[in-house]
Amino acid sequence: RGAGLGGGHDEREQTLNQLLAEMDGFEVNNSVIVMAATNRRDVLDPALLRPGRFDRQVYVNYPDIKGREEILKVHSKNKPLAPDVDLKQVAAATAGFTGADLANLINEAALMAVKADRKAITAKDLSEASIKVIAGPEKKSRVVLEQEKKLTAYHEAGHAICHYYCPTQDKVSEVSIIPRGQAGGYTMALPDHDKSYASKSEMTEEIVTLLGGRAAEKVVLDDISTGASNDLERATKIARSMVTKYGFSDKLGPIVYGRDEDEVFLGRDYNSDRSYSEVIAGEIDAELRSLIHGAYDKAIAILSEHIDQLHTVAKYLISHEKINGDQFERLMKGEDLDAQESAAKEAEESIIRQAVEETYEEAHKEDSAKNDSDRLNYPYGEDGWLDISNDSEPGKKSE
Repeated sequence: RGAGLGGGHDEREQTLNQLLAEMDGFEVNNSVIVMAATNRRDVLDPALLRPGRFDRQVYVNYPDIKGREEILKVHSKNKPLAPDVDLKQVAAATAGFTGADLANLINEAALMAVKADRKAITAKDLSEASIKVIAGPEKKSRVVLEQEKKLTAYHEAGHAICHYYCPTQDKVSEVSIIPRGQAGGYTMALPDHDKSYASKSEMTEEIVTLLGGRAAEKVVLDDISTGASNDLERATKIARSMVTKYGFSDKLGPIVYGRDEDEVFLGRDYNSDRSYSEVIAGEIDAELRSLIHGAYDKAIAILSEHIDQLHTVAKYLISHEKINGDQFERLMKGEDLDAQESAAKEAEESIIRQAVEETYEEAHKEDSAKNDSDRLNYPYGEDGWLDISNDSEPGKKSE
């Protein structure tokens, strides 16, 4: 039932009354089983959940790693997979994905394989598709000024380095300054296992990582931009949940303040009063400021202490636009990726050059052998002159 704003005889009321009439239990036909699904059980009318009606409820959560693997097998059944594809690894790297997300993942990977004119879906296709499902498609055609590129590079590098030095956070899997969706860049850290709860320290460090981009702008550029608006919104939401929902505040104690703010058409009222006083509201605001400011100061401290690594990651992003998880780990360990990539490229070119030379030498040897064979078949005389005499002119020699 809704909030009652549409009167007692709108379409929703009539549908509900018809359901209740059909499930009153007085009919002799017991062979009909009614099944229904909803993602908002909290707004269902209590009359629907009484014994004899929808009194059996099955909670369907996000699939775990085993469930994701089975779902991937179903959706990839009629699609060719390359030998390097391990669906178990894909399932481990897609924690939090729903069945629809996994179906979309397989379809996107298949499209990428077709665009690249490959006969099968590779592990690289699945990796790129998972990022596309999460962050949206890349917008490589978008023109980005050098100043904005530098700002984005330091912003994302700040996120990544805070992830690296916060032990409770997931490892960075990719950092990019190529625009995707509405974002100018992104830092992606995917969990390596399913999580059923979050600790206070984990949520606090998540706020630190969210504020790492704003902190990097302040530390390096001595200025801030609007690029952190979504980060600030998410950080504030986490902090508010810590204080009012999970009881993580030492000052306010283990008490739940208020309730989730739901839309009216989903069954809530316009005039919903707070369940706490103005004094408590002020204390909640003070706790929010304390959490956010503390996390921001910690992000500033991390980036100031590791400023050299911040410059290294940002400069690599400016020149290459994208870093995967392995490259990021190597950069943080002080490895010179440009020198290694240059050496690897030279070694590859040397191998190709050597292969070409060997192929040329073999071809040259074959030609020489063929010429020698042809020369042996020519009619040379005893004195070394080519004998082209015929029956009509015997003894005539020519050079």
